[in-house]
Amino acid sequence: MNLIDKLREKLGDFWYYSLMLFLALRVADFLNMFVGLYVVPKYIDPSELGAVLPLISFATTLALPAYVFSLAFSKEVNTLAVHREFGRLKSLMRGVFLAVGLVLIAAIGISRLLLPVFLEKIRVVEGSLGILILASAFLSCAAPIYTNALQALKKFTALSLLNVIAAPVRLLTMLLAMPFRPLSGYFVGQGASPFAQIFLSIFFLRKVLAVKAAPYWSKATTKKLFVLFVMMALYQFPSMISSLVDSTILREYLSDVDSAAYYMITRFSDITNYIAITLVTILFPMTAEAAEEGRSTKPLMMKAFGAQIVFSLLLATFFLIFGKSIFMVLPNGSDYLEYVKFIPILIGANTLLSIQLFYTNTEASANRWRFLYWWIPLNAALPSMLVALAHHGNIRSFEAIVAYLVASSLAKSAIVAVSVLKMRSPRE
Repeated sequence: MNLIDKLREKLGDFWYYSLMLFLALRVADFLNMFVGLYVVPKYIDPSELGAVLPLISFATTLALPAYVFSLAFSKEVNTLAVHREFGRLKSLMRGVFLAVGLVLIAAIGISRLLLPVFLEKIRVVEGSLGILILASAFLSCAAPIYTNALQALKKFTALSLLNVIAAPVRLLTMLLAMPFRPLSGYFVGQGASPFAQIFLSIFFLRKVLAVKAAPYWSKATTKKLFVLFVMMALYQFPSMISSLVDSTILREYLSDVDSAAYYMITRFSDITNYIAITLVTILFPMTAEAAEEGRSTKPLMMKAFGAQIVFSLLLATFFLIFGKSIFMVLPNGSDYLEYVKFIPILIGANTLLSIQLFYTNTEASANRWRFLYWWIPLNAALPSMLVALAHHGNIRSFEAIVAYLVASSLAKSAIVAVSVLKMRSPRE
């Protein structure tokens, strides 16, 4: 038994794959941090820097129908993978890819009408930007069809390599494109990364998909996937719309300086998402398999909770000590020194949201949807409250936005805490 096998045996699959994917993603994140903290503020004028986050949210929301298809597909792939039905998996992938294409064409047609109004609201001149956002959205929502297949099949080594390779492609593309047209070049780079992921995923899946396609689609399976699609849509749509509303309100009502500062500050507080994304990637297929086999999903979820909290505490402490020193070496970083004190606060808010993410993804992977009874109303109420506050002039400062974000994360995590305490094992 070699050293790697001994390490895997000692750590167990959850921690071994989490560590492997975490290290691979950190290599990618290092390059992505360089993009977010140096390349973007270097080339994008501070007056437009605050528009980057709402533009990303718009592109993400645009891709929602196709993204939900990929999530529903991922849940079904977990089931087929457990039973080693790769011929049916091949037929499923073909059908889902076709459905994504059709849905996306309709979504692009509708959004093309709305995009000019949105860009005007966030103070951005369109030019060719609209077309690039649409192209980036298409690639971003098509990529999960393939990467989710790798995840569901527990090909975590391939996922690790994929992320390590895709990040430099994104960086190189941005360095080539952004000097000419900064915002347009940014979205060219955003599209380059999922394009690389699609290409590499096909390569890594070639042996699995080399089998002869077996019949999958029938009235029963179509109904099953449609139900999964509806439930996943009910899960994802409220949070994506909430994020879009939050980022748009922030850009619309805050000054250019405050909205640019929010972009810069959240590049650091969002580091909490690095470990959260890693853990969710590992957690989803494992909790799906546990639920499929009648085992409790709670122990795996609690491991993720603990790892996230420890990481976030260390991160917040680091920025309390070194935050201002780091900003002094960034492009225009000295303009945002008075905002550095908010980094630990937003790290805390993100940590609470990550815990909520672990819980809801675990429930979705197990095909348990009772959480939607509170999830949908809460994600409708919170952004509605923000819009009302902004309309009445109560959201005009950075401090007000931070207070809202903390309050909303506390509300969601409080309900999650109660839900986790009520969780029972399958045998109870």
